[in-house]
Amino acid sequence: MVKPTKVTNSIRALRFAHGEMTQADLAERIGVTRQTVIAIEQGRYSPSLEMAFQIARVFRVPLDDVFQYPEEP
Repeated sequence: MVKPTKVTNSIRALRFAHGEMTQADLAERIGVTRQTVIAIEQGRYSPSLEMAFQIARVFRVPLDDVFQYPEEP
């Protein structure tokens, strides 16, 4: 069983804010499969640092607008 990541993301909201971009469109732009985008959105997979920057670049936003890591209490 895959352990969920603590990293959260705003990819779904960003896709809709950018002309309702589909998961397939985003996947094509960053060179991965749609299934990879789904896994990232659902928090089942953390992208590489390079892929994270590619995603942020697609949306033209800073990396921390796409991915968040919660503060430890």
